[in-house]
Parts: sequence; C-alpha cells; structure tokens
Amino acid sequence: MKKQILGRKLEVSAVSLGCMGMTHAYGAPSGVKEMTQLIEQAVDIGYTMFDTAECYTGTNPDGSTAYNEELVGNALKPHRNKVIIATKFGVRITASGLEADSRPSTIRQSIEGSLKRLGTDYIDLYYQHRVDPNVPVDEVAGVMQELMNEGKIINWGISQADIDIIRRAHAVCPLSAVQNRYSMMYRDTEVLFSVLEELNIGLVAFSPLANGLLTDAYKKGTVFNESGDYRSFMPQFKPEAYDANRELLDMLNHIAVEKNATPAAVSLAWMICKNPWIVPIPGTRKLTRLEENANAANIELTQDDVKQMDDLLNQMNMSEIFGGMHVNR
Repeated sequence: MKKQILGRKLEVSAVSLGCMGMTHAYGAPSGVKEMTQLIEQAVDIGYTMFDTAECYTGTNPDGSTAYNEELVGNALKPHRNKVIIATKFGVRITASGLEADSRPSTIRQSIEGSLKRLGTDYIDLYYQHRVDPNVPVDEVAGVMQELMNEGKIINWGISQADIDIIRRAHAVCPLSAVQNRYSMMYRDTEVLFSVLEELNIGLVAFSPLANGLLTDAYKKGTVFNESGDYRSFMPQFKPEAYDANRELLDMLNHIAVEKNATPAAVSLAWMICKNPWIVPIPGTRKLTRLEENANAANIELTQDDVKQMDDLLNQMNMSEIFGGMHVNR
C-alpha cells in the first residue's frame, strides 16, 4: 500500500487501522479469533499501523474484560518487526465519562501496563489520549523524552490538541503526530494544518468516515439498539440527519462512480491526497470494509480535485456530528 510520513521519519500505510471498535463503543466485543484473523488479513493487505489504547475495553459475554491492547498485541506478534503499534495513555473510564490523568506516576504505570498487554518491549507511537488540564503538557513531554531515552517508546503524539498545546509539547520533545477527529463532516482540524506543516508533524485522523455515515451504508430507518453502541445517540444517525446529509452523500456517490470506488474510499482519498502527512484510521470488523478502505490509497485525486471537493463542502448544509466523549474537567 502507498505510504505516508508522520513526523520526520515514521512511514506508515496511507490507510491505517483503528482497532477500537473491535472491543469498545460499537456494541459487544467481537470474538478474539475472528478479530485476530481480521488483523492478520489487514497485514496481508498492506496495513502497517494499528491504533489502540489502554482504555479501549469492553465486556465479553462471560463477563470478563476484553482488552483491545491484548487483542492487537497477540494478533501482531508474528509481524512485530514490520508493523507500527500506536497506543494511548492518560484517560480512564469512570461512571460519569472519561477522566484525564497524565500525572508522571500514572504515565509510568500506563506504559508498563500497555507493554505487558501488547506483549512487546517498545511502542512505536505513544499518544497522550487527552490533554490533562491539571498537568502541564511540558511536564508530559518531559516524561515522553525519558521514555524515549529508555527505549520504551520511539515516537509520541497528542490526541485532541490545539495549537498552543502542540507548540508547547513540541518544544520539549518533538511530536511525530497529532490525532484529531477529521472528516468531510468535521473539518475544524484544518486550522492546525499550517502549524503541523511548519513543525513537520503528521495528522492521524480518527473517525474519518464520521463513525460510518460516509460509507452511505446506513439508511433513515437504521436503528443501533445493541447495548454499548455509541451510534445510538450520535446526531448524524438521527432520522432527520439523513435528509440533511443527502447532498454530501450524493456528491460522494457521484465521484465514486467516476473513480470506480465506493463513497468511503473517496472520502478517505480526499484527505490522503490533501497532504502526504495525513493518515486516516477507519475502524471495522468486516473484511469487505477493510479492503474497501485500503482501496482509498489507490485513488488518485489532483489538488484541483481536492479543492473542488472542498469548495462544494464549504457550501453544503450538513447535520450535526458527534464531537467526542466528554472529558471531566
């Protein structure tokens, strides 16, 4: 698969795999055997970066905890020398939502736990999952430099960071990537582009398909009634949202026909072709979607094509979109 570059030297597949949904946020976890096979198939297809986090957990039918890091680490063990494992620290799940905790002592506990669950002695890309308002990012960056010096991490990044946080962190220990929400329906992240370009930092785009809406696989009558499926309360999946987003989906379908592709692949290609340092990480539990998303790396869009699409997006009315889980302050 075509490659993109994060930071100065981290080469990854242009489309990489977000593994969260295999155990977390999209209903009950899938079977370990089934998801292990899917990750193996992803490696065969050409995916080289796999994204997980210490807090991506779910509850198995027998009541045990499904640890995403364990699933990913075990599946990738035979391929460890040719894949990039990205995981995250700094967030814990509480009864009232997500709570940020990036105290140095917590980070030290987190890295050891992640290394054990992943079954590896180093992490290729280690993210601060959310900015902690109680711990200066300069202090967090200092711990990252220590972990690099110890050989426990190779690169680091921050998720959901603004320009000030990025600059402060990068000044202490250079960032390789910022992971923010980014899609045709959520383009606020574009305000960071000039700074990312200036500092040579890559963008890893999570929810690049707007939690699946941009696949155009769901219809107005679709109901997400499985316990733990976050799509059940996302505004882009409300019945009235399908009408509001019809112009966007029609545009994607029109271009998909021209490119002999799917709406999902076109929407991923749009960001890949925008900059060589943008890498989407769509998630899936299905081989067909895995293959479909990978095909985005084969779609050629010129800068004029991308600009025309941007111009159309700028004029479109769209529904509201889910903007991320609340972090307690």
